[in-house]
Amino acid sequence: MNRKTLVLPAVVGLLAPVLAACGGSGSGSGGDAIVVGTTDRFTASKDAPAPLDPAYAYDVGTWNILRQTVQTLMIQPKGEGDPVPEAAESCGFTDSGNERYACKLRDGLKFANGDSITAADVKYSIDRALAIKADSGVFALLSTIDTVETQGDREVIFHLKTADATFPFKLSTPVAGIVNPDDYEKNKLRDGFDVDGSGPYTLSADVKNDEMTNAVFTKNPNYKGTLKVNNEEVDMRSFESADDMGDALAKGDLDVMTRTMSPAQIKKLTEASDGNVDLVEMPGLEIRYLAFNTDDPGVKTKAVRQAMAQIVNRSELVSKVYGSAAEPLYSLVPASITGHSNSFFNKYGDPSVTKAKAMLTGANITTPVKLTLNYTTDHYGSATKQEFELLQKQLNASGLFDVTIKGAAWDTFVPAERKGTYEVWGMGWFPDFPDADNYLAPFLDKDNFLKLPYANAQIRTKLIPESRREADRLAAATSLTEIQDIVADDVPILPLWQGKQYVAARDNVTGTAYALNSSATLQLWELSRGVS
Repeated sequence: MNRKTLVLPAVVGLLAPVLAACGGSGSGSGGDAIVVGTTDRFTASKDAPAPLDPAYAYDVGTWNILRQTVQTLMIQPKGEGDPVPEAAESCGFTDSGNERYACKLRDGLKFANGDSITAADVKYSIDRALAIKADSGVFALLSTIDTVETQGDREVIFHLKTADATFPFKLSTPVAGIVNPDDYEKNKLRDGFDVDGSGPYTLSADVKNDEMTNAVFTKNPNYKGTLKVNNEEVDMRSFESADDMGDALAKGDLDVMTRTMSPAQIKKLTEASDGNVDLVEMPGLEIRYLAFNTDDPGVKTKAVRQAMAQIVNRSELVSKVYGSAAEPLYSLVPASITGHSNSFFNKYGDPSVTKAKAMLTGANITTPVKLTLNYTTDHYGSATKQEFELLQKQLNASGLFDVTIKGAAWDTFVPAERKGTYEVWGMGWFPDFPDADNYLAPFLDKDNFLKLPYANAQIRTKLIPESRREADRLAAATSLTEIQDIVADDVPILPLWQGKQYVAARDNVTGTAYALNSSATLQLWELSRGVS
């Protein structure tokens, strides 16, 4: 099949004010459903029976289901930038210290079933997520909330424990989604794959053996918000592999192919010069990293983690596994985010076995150090295994490590890492919102989602709160850089690379340039049929 490539221009950020000025839900284009493919898997298990409850869900796949169906007070705009009101008519800080945040709901807001939405429903939803305190750790996004107050049916006031300039972004995440008390119990997660909200779509799920294989999104007639919904129905299908998804696109069974495509697919699509499929490359803020259980005897000594940081060759890893789809990363914060610092490169420079050996010798560590690197086989794409095979090769070739690697399916992998089973494991991070705080606090603060035992008092009690007091994120750079430098020295996490993101679509599907935003949010409402 012949293909052509489109690249989203960097000036997309300039379009942010256009969306902020728009209102109303708009009208769909009609016609048959747009069929979208993904390799994200949606499984209900004994350890995670409620994958789509906003109070539990905390990965890019489940969030992309919720962003279509559950409305939030704020939303990230089409062209990036600061969040804008969505279920709210207006929101803003009402004090100079960024500790009191007030929102006014849109008039006539309704759930998809026709029930009116009031300020009490917003309070119920936020209080519920905080009270359930799910082991996914998603509730920590709301950790700066002290109390939620309502005034009448349309006024909601958030009183914060400490200043938090990032709070508007947090209100744009699914954990802050508005749910109907009739559908979601106060102190219990909602098991299964039913989702009810006031977002642009309703959801009908096909489930087989406790796994959602197909999600049909139908335009919600009661939706009232900022989004223009350009289609009547989207059918999202989950595939076991990128190859299976690609075959479906080639056969004409798919209109759009989203994450995660393999590096080989991306290369092939990029090099094709004509045809009826377009590849759209978009800025991405995805990162990959190794996490350490710093209580585990194998990696408890800092010198072991530092030696790994000194040996890993990111450039080789990217070039041999991901090609042009990724770039080496030397901090938890991606290079395009305000506050980024190349802290790991500043400390370790180029890979050096000699320097790594000196670190281990100085700490009286016997070599080779035996370790197991764990990874998930079915969540981040088929290249993950190849990535870990190369990491294993790099570390073992030094003579300082004896590394084995072990893969596990996502529904097994996540409960194991949360229980502290692994000493070293690989993960990816798609930001909740595009701010440096969201690459630091979720990993390093109290109640971090990885359940890391690593705790640095200076980061938690001084630097994170200090950075959140700055509404001007450039002004927070000093605190943010200091956090990144501490992480580079202690190495509780080892950043590896930063990725781009892609969508492949038939050329009669429009809106693909906005099908994903930089935070990997799937924006199905942007898609329609027409002439590209």
